[in-house]
Amino acid sequence: MDDADRQVLRRCRVQLVSELQVANLWDALLTCELFQPDMIEDIQRAGSGSRRDQARQLVTDLETRGSRALPLFISCLEDTGQHSLASLLRTSSQTARRDPEAIRHLHLKPVAVRPEELRAVKQDPSKPAPGRLPPAVLGPEKLYPQVLRPGVPRPVDIGAGGFSAHERQRGNPDLAYILNADPCGYCLIINNVNFCHKSGLSTRTGSHVDCEKLQRRFRLLHFAVEVESDLTAQRMLRALEELAQRDHGTLDCCVVVILSHGRQASHLQFPGAVYGTDGSAVSVEKIVNLFNGTRCPSLGGKPKLFFIQACGGEKKDQGFEVVSASREDRVPGGNPEPDARPFQEPPGGYDQPDAVSSLPTPSDIFVSYSTFPERDLQADPWLF
Repeated sequence: MDDADRQVLRRCRVQLVSELQVANLWDALLTCELFQPDMIEDIQRAGSGSRRDQARQLVTDLETRGSRALPLFISCLEDTGQHSLASLLRTSSQTARRDPEAIRHLHLKPVAVRPEELRAVKQDPSKPAPGRLPPAVLGPEKLYPQVLRPGVPRPVDIGAGGFSAHERQRGNPDLAYILNADPCGYCLIINNVNFCHKSGLSTRTGSHVDCEKLQRRFRLLHFAVEVESDLTAQRMLRALEELAQRDHGTLDCCVVVILSHGRQASHLQFPGAVYGTDGSAVSVEKIVNLFNGTRCPSLGGKPKLFFIQACGGEKKDQGFEVVSASREDRVPGGNPEPDARPFQEPPGGYDQPDAVSSLPTPSDIFVSYSTFPERDLQADPWLF
């Protein structure tokens, strides 16, 4: 979606969320192939599942659906009798085409003020100015008393795994994870390169270079590395469930790396979704939750790391060249291009932008994404 259409949606967002009758739209959105069934299900589960939450998520996701998303959406509104909203968007879009600046946000510019125009006001320095509070400086011991006070064990999400620091005998006051086991833990790499034709997703040429580099790096870090290639969405879930069901009791960590195409998805804690080779997507939130304390108790209180490398979006990010710091980063006989080539949008197919990062509520979980929203990497992806 170009910037003009995106600004139109954002300008009309309040009225859309307030008036949009989403229940009437699902069939129309599927018929014109603006959304896939799993995307509609994600939107329907957004927030509390109320009409407003669904409308809000639909407007947000609409920005990711390609250059024809807005006219197709307007057509869906007309087909479902929502003519006032269709007219609002069409009029705003026509205005934006004629005068792009008319819908942009205001940019405030500094104004020069002569000294004589300023009114001097005497103020007692010991008293705060009206409407302003004096700054309060809190030391670390006041901000984080439970974290920094000596003798307090590191916090562990008991609800997530049922383990305390004393029970595991691994906690320490410095809040540092102890990674002494050998192997340190399992590292599962899912490398999706070849996608079925109907998915509309391109081949991720060069991804094997990333995969080889990751295998070498995590083996040097004493992880037991396993690689699965070209998995459908269901096979991805089965591989992840099998890993989560193992006994990690003698290990100190677990790593999951997914190399694939991705898109945005509705979420509560962990945004984004990654595609299987069949074109179906698995949400990052669902993947992470497979390893929570209830489903994988032997990882309670231990770090669980997830690295999501999924090119996507429409805004092109050329990046800049970075010279390799060492020869060991190069794969002998490998493709000199050190990473997967960017996804090029095929006719009628849209690879959606990667998820944006967020602060997770469950403890001992780290999720890393390779791109910002709406970015399509034109040079080397920077995650690995």
